[in-house]
Amino acid sequence: MDSGFLVIMLALFTLLAFVVVAIIDKRKTERRMDDPTAGKSTLAADKSSTGKPTDI
Repeated sequence: MDSGFLVIMLALFTLLAFVVVAIIDKRKTERRMDDPTAGKSTLAADKSSTGKPTDI
């Protein structure tokens, strides 16, 4: 097996893995945005920035 082929396959697999993770996180974020009972982010204007983060 040529080493160039191996490098290309590893690069493509890594890219595919990042795309899959991004799609999963995007769906999770969209579900959370649609949920009216979800807690507010500490970056929101009407929440204290010293409060407990929502994701923890």
